[in-house]
Amino acid sequence: MNIYSIIKKPHVTEKTSLGTSASNAITIVVDRDSNKIEIKKAVESLFKVDVVSVRTINVAGKTKRFGRTYGKRQNWKKAYVTLKEGQTVDFFEV
Repeated sequence: MNIYSIIKKPHVTEKTSLGTSASNAITIVVDRDSNKIEIKKAVESLFKVDVVSVRTINVAGKTKRFGRTYGKRQNWKKAYVTLKEGQTVDFFEV
């Protein structure tokens, strides 16, 4: 797998930004078929950081209503990547 197909986008919310400062972790949306080893290698090669641990979560898509009919959003996978002490990744860097 290509590293750009494993890592989809950063998942930036209020909760994840607090976690970044407290536990030196970043949160990213990853491909549903990727495993922890592939995610670790992709983050290390893309951002040039050392990864301590990777935790993954499969997030179920919500059921939403579209007029009279009901639809379902897509399932997706989220990864919490803990970085080595002193290293950071800034997603909003210019």
